[in-house]
Amino acid sequence: MTNNIKNYYEVLELTPKATQEEILSAYNRAKNAYTGDSLALYSLMSQDEARKILDLIEEAFTILSSPEKRTQYNEARGIVTTDDFTANDKDREVPAEFKKPVKDQADVNKLIAQKRYGLDYEVDESFELEIEQCPEYSGEFLKKIREYKNVDIPRLADMTKISKTYIRYIEDDDIKKMPALVYVRGFVYQYAKCLKLNPDLVSNSYIYHIKKLRGEA
Repeated sequence: MTNNIKNYYEVLELTPKATQEEILSAYNRAKNAYTGDSLALYSLMSQDEARKILDLIEEAFTILSSPEKRTQYNEARGIVTTDDFTANDKDREVPAEFKKPVKDQADVNKLIAQKRYGLDYEVDESFELEIEQCPEYSGEFLKKIREYKNVDIPRLADMTKISKTYIRYIEDDDIKKMPALVYVRGFVYQYAKCLKLNPDLVSNSYIYHIKKLRGEA
């Protein structure tokens, strides 16, 4: 295995000793990072590139989730763990499909960068409905959504490139310390996109909310 070729374990960010439960969890996280309104889908790659990565994720899961295929794959790529093989396994014919290179380094680097924008949280159907039916997005409600989706302020700041201070101003509806509304709209747009909300709807709603607080609406 050459240094510039990654393997299925690295695609799913796993070690060769990963359990079936860990493989399933990693697969779900990886798929989540490439679906919805992820900021990285807009800024890091085209839709075609993202689709190819999703295909790679599916391919990796198909192999690693099958004990037989996983053992054959490990053998073909020289990935040997203590419980992978018996002495007789070494002479077994390995299907050609397991000998193909998986992806080059550049594609896997994109995958790793993409995963930083994935969300991992337990879906609450009642709160999802509340979000869907929200008549007006306030800072307090945005904060509630952020916390529900397990994104803290430092991570959101990293995802959006908005300062932690401005994120707090937005969540506090601090109209005295906010910048011009044109900037606030852009900030809230990115905030919403990273939380996989409708960015146009949320930013327009929030600006209307702020204008009401200022007595301008």
